[in-house]
Amino acid sequence: MLRYIYADDLNRFPQLRDSMFRDRANQFKERLDWDVDVDANGHEIDEYDRLNPLYAIWQERDGSHGGSMRILPTVGDTMVNDHFLGLTGGVAITSPLIWEVTRFCISPSASNGVAAKLSLALAEIGCSCHLDHFVGVFDARMILIYRRLGWSPTVIGTSGEGRNAISVGLWEVSQATRDDLCARSGIHPATSAGWISAAFGPRELLAKSA
Repeated sequence: MLRYIYADDLNRFPQLRDSMFRDRANQFKERLDWDVDVDANGHEIDEYDRLNPLYAIWQERDGSHGGSMRILPTVGDTMVNDHFLGLTGGVAITSPLIWEVTRFCISPSASNGVAAKLSLALAEIGCSCHLDHFVGVFDARMILIYRRLGWSPTVIGTSGEGRNAISVGLWEVSQATRDDLCARSGIHPATSAGWISAAFGPRELLAKSA
């Protein structure tokens, strides 16, 4: 199932929390060799995890992490504005209608279709919170994945070439995209809506994120 959990609530789900941060360490440190910190518990955690972000997490049937993303409003600190202004022409992306998504992670033991399910979670958040766009930094390996999901970003700027290219992009939020991702992920729209409503209810989600 899809879970929507703020950082200050993660301790209520210790198995999900620990497996998510360990899978992030495996993906970003071990497999991709990014310059990230891993703590004594094997968790990949950075300063943005300390800003009480919202996590969209696919929880497997055994309660473990299947995949996740981290979401923050752009009216506060974000990776794009703090570290990647060179890809946006020096223009900070700041709007209550644009949120940043980072740390797209898939567990090595994930069930099938987790990428589509996480994309659905993002679209569900966008529609529930009346957002216009999400912004994020991505590398070249993700481009094919986005195309397969039918939700490719508009590229703002790119550095590097080929497999080493890094880009900043904007994903437009729409109900049509959300409905298409329901179909692609095999999740009924009522089920998807029920998961996010059970987690927050639309008014609470908006209030906590303002």
